Amino acid sequence: MRILGIDPGYAIVGFGVVDYSGANFAPLEYGAILTEAHTDFTQRLKNISEDMDYIIDKFGPDCMAVEKLFFTNNQKTAIDVAQARGVTLLSAIKKNVPIFEYTPLQVKQAVVGYGRAEKMQVMDMTRRILKLEQIPKPDDAADALAIAICHGHCCKGLRQYDNYSKKERYSR
Repeated sequence: MRILGIDPGYAIVGFGVVDYSGANFAPLEYGAILTEAHTDFTQRLKNISEDMDYIIDKFGPDCMAVEKLFFTNNQKTAIDVAQARGVTLLSAIKKNVPIFEYTPLQVKQAVVGYGRAEKMQVMDMTRRILKLEQIPKPDDAADALAIAICHGHCCKGLRQYDNYSKKERYSR
C-alpha cells in the first residue's frame, strides 16, 4: 500500500510518501510545499493545490493520511490553515484517493507507543522506522512521514476487518 502523509499548513505543507507492506515501511519521497509569505493568500492556495495534484499524479498513492487540526491560540492562523487543508483534501478527493485523519495524540501513540511523546522522540522514531540516516527536514516532512506510519499501523485492523466483511458477504 502506498500512503501519502500530509502535515497541513499554508506556508509549509509537509508531505511524505511511503510504501507499506506487512510490517515494513519504505520511504519513496518526502519534502514540503512552500508558499511565499508576501504572496496573495488565494495564490498560495492555488500553488498548494497544483503542487498536491502533481504529487498525487507522480506517486499514485492508495490513500492520504492527514493530521487533524488542533488550535488553541491564533484564530486567524487556524482559519488560514483550515483553508489550505481543504485545498489539500480536495486534491485527493478529485483523484479518488481515500482520506484518513489522525490526531497528534494518535500519531504519537502509533509511532512511539506513547501518546504524550515529545516531538523529537517522534521524529527520531520516524527516522528509525524508515531506516533513514538523518531525521527528515524540514520538520513538517518528518511529521508527514510520521502520519503515514500512523496510518500504516492503524490500517492493519481496517484491512483485516474489510477482508472478513467481504468473506461474510460472499458466503451468504
